[in-house]
Amino acid sequence: MVRLFIFLVVVLALGWGFSWLADRPGLISITWQDHLIETSLMVAATAVVALVGFAMVLWWIVGVVWTSPYSVRRYFRARKRDRGYQALSTGLIAAGAGNALLARKMSLRTRGLISADQEPLIHLLEAQAALIEGKHDEARKKFEQMAEDPETRELGLRGLYMEARRLGANEAARQYAEKAVEHAPYLPWAAQATLESRSQAGRWDDAIRLLDQQRMANILEKPQAERWKAVLLTAKANDRLEGDPKGARDDAMAALKLAKDFVPAAVIAAKAWLREDNVRKAASTLEGVWKLGPHPEIAGAYIRARSGDSTVDRLKRAEKLEAMRPNNVESLLAVAQAALDAQQFKKARAKAEAAARMQPREAVYLLRADIEEAETGDQGRVRHWMAQALRAPRDPAWVADGFVSEKWLPLSPVTGRLDAFEWKAPFDQLEGPVEEGSLAADTAIASLPPVTVSETKTDTATEEPPKPILVEVKPAPQEAKPPQKELAVAAKTPAPANVISKDGKSPENEEEPVPFFGRPPDDPGVKDPDAAQPATRLRLF
Repeated sequence: MVRLFIFLVVVLALGWGFSWLADRPGLISITWQDHLIETSLMVAATAVVALVGFAMVLWWIVGVVWTSPYSVRRYFRARKRDRGYQALSTGLIAAGAGNALLARKMSLRTRGLISADQEPLIHLLEAQAALIEGKHDEARKKFEQMAEDPETRELGLRGLYMEARRLGANEAARQYAEKAVEHAPYLPWAAQATLESRSQAGRWDDAIRLLDQQRMANILEKPQAERWKAVLLTAKANDRLEGDPKGARDDAMAALKLAKDFVPAAVIAAKAWLREDNVRKAASTLEGVWKLGPHPEIAGAYIRARSGDSTVDRLKRAEKLEAMRPNNVESLLAVAQAALDAQQFKKARAKAEAAARMQPREAVYLLRADIEEAETGDQGRVRHWMAQALRAPRDPAWVADGFVSEKWLPLSPVTGRLDAFEWKAPFDQLEGPVEEGSLAADTAIASLPPVTVSETKTDTATEEPPKPILVEVKPAPQEAKPPQKELAVAAKTPAPANVISKDGKSPENEEEPVPFFGRPPDDPGVKDPDAAQPATRLRLF
């Protein structure tokens, strides 16, 4: 653009000059060696311009002839370089595709066409070809050479880091990542590896500082950076809880500002507040997280906030949590456990049954077994609920990379990944979900055998609780029948189930059957193969 502008200015200047001379005619006389030369001013100006142009053309021709050897050499050098870059491109594509033979061939050809000092990618091609061929020692030497060159330092350190990880040399990999971060903190792989290594070593301040650098360099998105910083602050607070409760409290509260629903931070902050005898602050912190998402660790810390509270006081605190988040399984379980500790079995049973209807899982049935054992001591019913717990879906826990931990950890013990633990079920059950306390379909009794029932009559005038029915199981006579599939025995409601006949009455009399809270014992006794089949077949509801 500048050259075009200069050319236009020169043309306009010449045009203006010739027009100016044309408006002012005159003669020029030149006397040279007894010769008189007279011409007009316009002709003289034209001759001068033509002479200048001829001189310029002549100078250009001389310059071309003079520089022709260099131009020829430059042409052939450029052609050779183009062929080398074409071979380099083909070799890199072959290396990416896993074609070791073509990659090695293009590497040798590139070496002959381009100097490695001028093009560092030749080292990368040779290293990739060596990796594909399985020559890891040769590849490491190439990466070490690249790490010494400032232009390829990051690429070489990356290759050495990957080789160290492949060999399981975690300490060497950490050192390569640390070196890469020193020169280029914006590298995501180096920053991530260094962050995890500093976290594993417990250098929480260094890890937080590196995380802030990544956030300022826009390597991480703001939500991700805030989440990881909350994890690091919580881990730091956990380490400082015993020796410096005040510092642990500050770190945990800072983590809660970044992640308001982070349960481990809330629990640690509450413990720190309680060590300073500030129950109100601890309760307020736990209540804020509980409203966002109920969690059993929050409930346990809140209910047992004061060590001197009675079981009734703990029950009241559990009911306060339930009022904040009603119709929640964690709220119901917390109240049921507190009621069991307070020996209020009716409330404990009602809350446990409501939790079973809402979300039948392992903890619900274990709690029902505890209630049954504490209230009635009936081992048959206890065994029934324990069997239900074995077949029910597992309770949520802290899970990371298939590893189940009793408490939250900042890093995965399997892979070392930061913020890997999640609160979820450890694995999915092979069976379908158990609905409302029913047994799994593939583990229940196929068809119920005939039973005879002898009732223990209860005096209606007294207020004693009804006694359970004694069930005697008598098998049917041996017959050649094909095996039947198992049938689930459903317990659709928490109301008492009764052993009755098909017409809705007991077999011995027409009085109302005695209530039974649960199911018959798991062990019906030894079957008599010679017993005859009775005429009446009873069912369990």
